[in-house]
Order: sequence, then structure tokens, then C-alpha cells
Amino acid sequence: MSNHVGIFVGGSKVVHFRPERNLDSSIDTSSNLLDPTFPRSTCPTFPDCGFRQPNSGVVLSCLDCFLRNGSLYCFEYGVTPSVFLAKVRGGTCTTAASDPLETVIHRAMYLLQNGFGNYDIFENNCEDFALYCKTGLLILDNLGIGRSGQASSMIGAPLAALLSSPLKLLMPSPIGVATVTAGMYCVTRYATDIGIRTDVIKVAVEDLAMNLGWAGRHDEAAEENEASNRQVVAL
Repeated sequence: MSNHVGIFVGGSKVVHFRPERNLDSSIDTSSNLLDPTFPRSTCPTFPDCGFRQPNSGVVLSCLDCFLRNGSLYCFEYGVTPSVFLAKVRGGTCTTAASDPLETVIHRAMYLLQNGFGNYDIFENNCEDFALYCKTGLLILDNLGIGRSGQASSMIGAPLAALLSSPLKLLMPSPIGVATVTAGMYCVTRYATDIGIRTDVIKVAVEDLAMNLGWAGRHDEAAEENEASNRQVVAL
């Protein structure tokens, strides 16, 4: 089962990012990688739990509904390369340092009101959302793998096996093959970590839509809404 990552903003509230198509589903699919944990419909404690803007996957949840009986883990920022490589599993830490708390919360709340684009498990997932909120870093090239360690792990494991397979002929024991595969897996994860990549820039949250090409789509939607309003007035 994958980790679902969010930003704790205080007051027992978490802002997180998930697929839009699953937001209104009442079916419990928390074990599905494409449908991370989220309350079904209403929260008995917090009336604003589940708040989101239309057509946005950024959601405000209370901590209990976010966890849904799962365990809480604190994602680590600013770890050393040795600590990063020692982690058996991706999606638990990064070498990138976190920005101050007030900056992180501002980004999360801004994106709650303005969205974070379309969810994509490989290029724009819940961990990508949290990493941006914490660091403000954005990859210059939209193509290819995203910022998250979970996506890197999913790509890295098959890639490691593929790259190590020709070496099987040179290794007399399964232990040697496993060692090479594990090494390639760790190198792949580390090479795609946002903290050491050279193709990233710091982007203010107010400029995020412009950098990711959302601005044009937002303007078109606004024009359509304005046209609809004019039609209603005319009637």
C-alpha cells in the first residue's frame, strides 16, 4: 500500500491532493493506490472537513478522516545523502530542505483555493503536492518523472531489475544479482530526488499556474462562466 501525503496546517486539519474523479465516491477504496484515504462524505467533528473548490483535487480534511485508522508518519526533509540511500522505501524523505512553516501553510491554503492542476500518479501526485508546499521547488521539464519518491520507486524498481539483468551472466550467485539490483534501485531514487536535481527552480505559489500552463485554462473557464452569466441576465 502506498503512502498518502498531506500538509498539516494546524487545528487538526490537513490539506492534501487526490484524484478528482474519486472525490465524490462513497466506495471505500483506501487500499487502491489511485484512491488514497479520504472521508466518505461527512465528518461528525468538523463541518469544513472535505472542503474543496469545484474541479480541484486539493482537499481540506481533519486529521482523523485523513488517517482513517492508519498510522501517522512524519516525512523527513533535509536528510543527508547517506540517510536517504539507507531508506529501504521511497516516498519517506528528501534531501531538499523545508521552507519556514508559515510559507508552507500559505502555499497549501493558496492551492486549496486555486488548485494544483490535474492529478497524475507519475508526474503530479499527493507527494508532489506536499513537496512543492514544503520546498517551493518546481521541475522545469514537464515531461518525465515527477518530484515524488513514490513515483521514483515505482519507476526505479523495474529499471533496476532491467539494468541489472545482463549482469546475471557474470554473477555466480543470486546474492550478487540482488545486490546489483538493490544498488541500481537506490541510485535511481537518489538521482530523481528533488533535492539534488539540477532542473528545478523556486517558484512562488502565486506564479505556479503560469509556470505549469494552467493560467490559460483558468482564463477560458472564467470567460465561459462570464458568458453563461450574461446569458442568464439576458433571459
